[in-house]
Amino acid sequence: MPSATMIAIVGAGELGVEIAQAVALGGWPVVLHDTDESALRRAVGRISRRLEKAARLGRLSAQEARRARRVFTLSSDLAACAPAGLVIEAIQDRMGLKGALFQALDALVSPDAILATSTNTLSVTRLAAPTRHPQRVIGLHFPRPAHVMRLVEVVRTPTTRQDILDQAMLLVRGFAKTPLLVDDTPGLIVNRVAQAYFSEALRLLDGGGLDEATVDRLLEAAGFPMGPFRLMDFLGVDRVLEMTESLYEATFHVPRYRPQPRLQRLVEAGRIGRGNPLGGFFPAPPKDGS
Repeated sequence: MPSATMIAIVGAGELGVEIAQAVALGGWPVVLHDTDESALRRAVGRISRRLEKAARLGRLSAQEARRARRVFTLSSDLAACAPAGLVIEAIQDRMGLKGALFQALDALVSPDAILATSTNTLSVTRLAAPTRHPQRVIGLHFPRPAHVMRLVEVVRTPTTRQDILDQAMLLVRGFAKTPLLVDDTPGLIVNRVAQAYFSEALRLLDGGGLDEATVDRLLEAAGFPMGPFRLMDFLGVDRVLEMTESLYEATFHVPRYRPQPRLQRLVEAGRIGRGNPLGGFFPAPPKDGS
């Protein structure tokens, strides 16, 4: 694919915004699509603030930050994605929603374009099967925060063409990321390791004598960038529970992936983390000025 290839991101939620920022920093023209125009406006605001902060801290030059802001096009019309050489969907992890979007995109973009899903829980093979060109459908799993983490899992299905995979690996490197080619299996690699990290931490609580802050402090002191409980709050306790449930079902109830009741209780109480007023494993921090 030429260097001027347009990249379309469908979905202006947190993950879509993080992916869009990562792509823009690579200098690629980016179309960010969402049916909610207010979500698009919020997305650009978040990206601008992050770029300004990164430039202020010396992680980016002012020129790089300005260039990344200039490459964006916003659209609530899916047709704006038609010229894209790569479309990455980042909508809710619901098979019905993603399947309908893939069929719409399949009819809209060029047969040479790559269609990628950001899911790390659903079957990419199943998403690809109903499309007219399943051989050009792949997974691109960006572990969060996607604009910071270097790894991207490039997911192949039994029908994915090798030249599509080669192009995808090249594009991911162009985003200044490290691509890892993996097969379409439940949870891929990152999610399975993350589930083990979370599950063992929860079992430590059940054993008594340790609390969330102590476990996090010990593991961060051992070199982990973020403790398991702080990470679950960042990702969203509800999202972690959904991922665990999906992995448990997809692996035909392998015991080590069984969802933890403690997660269910927190979600039922509305303590889902991710900036929620009730917090998650930890209380929400006070607002500025409080």
